[in-house]
Amino acid sequence: MTGDDPIAGVLLVDKPAGPTSMAVCARVRGALKAGGAPKRIKVGHGGTLDPLATGLMVVLVGPATKLCETIMAGEKRYTAEIDLLHTSESDDLERECVEAEIDHEITRREVERALPAFTGRIMQAPPAHSAMKIGGKRAYALARAGKLDRLEPRPVQIHELQIVSYAWPRLVLDIRCGKGTYIRSLARDLGRSLGAGGMLAGLRRTAVGRFDVADAVEMGSLPRILTRADLDVPLEVEAILARRRGS
Repeated sequence: MTGDDPIAGVLLVDKPAGPTSMAVCARVRGALKAGGAPKRIKVGHGGTLDPLATGLMVVLVGPATKLCETIMAGEKRYTAEIDLLHTSESDDLERECVEAEIDHEITRREVERALPAFTGRIMQAPPAHSAMKIGGKRAYALARAGKLDRLEPRPVQIHELQIVSYAWPRLVLDIRCGKGTYIRSLARDLGRSLGAGGMLAGLRRTAVGRFDVADAVEMGSLPRILTRADLDVPLEVEAILARRRGS
């Protein structure tokens, strides 16, 4: 990369619970501008994390934002904590939790028998309280207004589900999945298949494609000033910059 190239690259951020994905991008954008980047520097990300979720965000800067779709299409890995005793309208802790009526405590063996049905290419209905657009409006806005109960199922790919720990009613899963998979929906549907509750009690994204949260900087530790020297410039970004030089 030459000094004449625009500021471009990737920054891995470990997002805490609370901030939105766009708030993370705004934080990075502000630090880059403080370091001398143009006022209109482009900053995006390779996949949204809900405010209640933590973990890896791949933040893309400048021409690297062209990689957004490529990175979003890659495999994701999550650690998910599922509450099998409760449900909620949002399928997570955003809305009020309601205790499910069950006739027995679900055993680990029952969970193990249920998991294969949720691996491979499956049909999954996104949560009604999601950011998907329906007729130009966000699904969660329609759901909160009582105008949407459910969304139609669509195909998603779940590569692997592994039990990390289980102590009724909390199940912790290590999940490898493809683009568009809602872990909240997985929690909801798994619980239903077991005749129990089912909602997401905690979620941490640990990997996106080849990027790992172990290499990320905690959002609270981000410097107030960022420069191009703070960005990783993978080969894909180098290729974009090379094409720009040749055009």
